[in-house]
Amino acid sequence: MRGEYTTQSVNQPAQARRAVERAVADRCRATGTPCDRAAVQDALLVASELTTNAILHGGGVTDFRVDLVEPGVRVSVSDRSDRFPVISDPGERRGHRRFGGHGWPIVCRLSRDVQVSVLPAGGKRISAVVPLV
Repeated sequence: MRGEYTTQSVNQPAQARRAVERAVADRCRATGTPCDRAAVQDALLVASELTTNAILHGGGVTDFRVDLVEPGVRVSVSDRSDRFPVISDPGERRGHRRFGGHGWPIVCRLSRDVQVSVLPAGGKRISAVVPLV
């Protein structure tokens, strides 16, 4: 089953998670197969991390899309920044109590395919496919 679920006003991670949850639930109902709860949780975490990163590092979410693809769900988040995500070196962090810096590695670990595209009007889109099987 393929389908597109575009959500216009996602400006909080919770809204992104709800959009992904709806799309995955629709897919499971349509195919008559139960959803793998661990896979769904992975997709929700990826949506949350991408949205959070767009808010914290990209000047805010400018577009959010959820597409049902085989064998999973593609989450795409656009923001205003042309800067690509980076993995920070733990040795560069100031002090041992610094939080954060784990979102991008989580997205890369849980996703099968991650693409970062520069947008013609400025900013970037990050798309990640999370397998649901």
